Amino acid sequence: MVEVDVLLRGGDGDPILAHPPDTDSDITLQEWLAQMGSTDKGIKLDFKSLAAVGPSLELLGQLEQPLAGPVWLNGDILPGPRGSCAPLDARAFLGAVTSSCPDATLSLGWTTARHQGQGYQWPMVQEMSRLCHPLSQPVTFAVRAALLPSSIPQLQWLLQQSHRYSLTVWAGKEDVYSVEDLLLIRENFDKSRGSAACTVKPFVIDCSFKPCVSLNLKDTITVIVWLHSTLQRGRRLE
Repeated sequence: MVEVDVLLRGGDGDPILAHPPDTDSDITLQEWLAQMGSTDKGIKLDFKSLAAVGPSLELLGQLEQPLAGPVWLNGDILPGPRGSCAPLDARAFLGAVTSSCPDATLSLGWTTARHQGQGYQWPMVQEMSRLCHPLSQPVTFAVRAALLPSSIPQLQWLLQQSHRYSLTVWAGKEDVYSVEDLLLIRENFDKSRGSAACTVKPFVIDCSFKPCVSLNLKDTITVIVWLHSTLQRGRRLE
């Protein structure tokens, strides 16, 4: 899987690959999609503005040949712990992606900030469950690794609401978390969730689609723990 952040050039131009606060880029989404068409990789589009969703989905629909890999469409549609950025309008985002890409996996999350302690609260996961209940597509919930240890009962409950649900665990480069925190994921979430995917930037380890891979959630967390330990050793050597 290859993940990119998508917004509109200058706020109202063509879709480009960029992350706020940047408003320009040396590559457009159209150029990038053309390059991805010659690979067997899956793609994940992380939308940073609602305005970018429609034009980006239109470009996906205009591809001469369908992409060989899976398509994930990501958006933070609800406010989360200490989230300071406004989420995308949930109904507008879900309406656009489900009508234009009915076969895509929806990656849905909460706006958050770098913070330890308070995790995803019950009203946050209950509202997410309510929004996702009418959907028929696979849904993976993007959750921040540093917040997960304080949110295990809430996220376990959320996954129990449908067999279509899985978790994507991610971490910001400045986040503080321990190997023990990551092991909590391994110990508390069902390894039979074969559609789970876990992300720890700058590494992406995908175990998303049952026919494509043999890794399950616990296998993937083992790999992530190894990567975390390796990075920590590398930092000590610098």
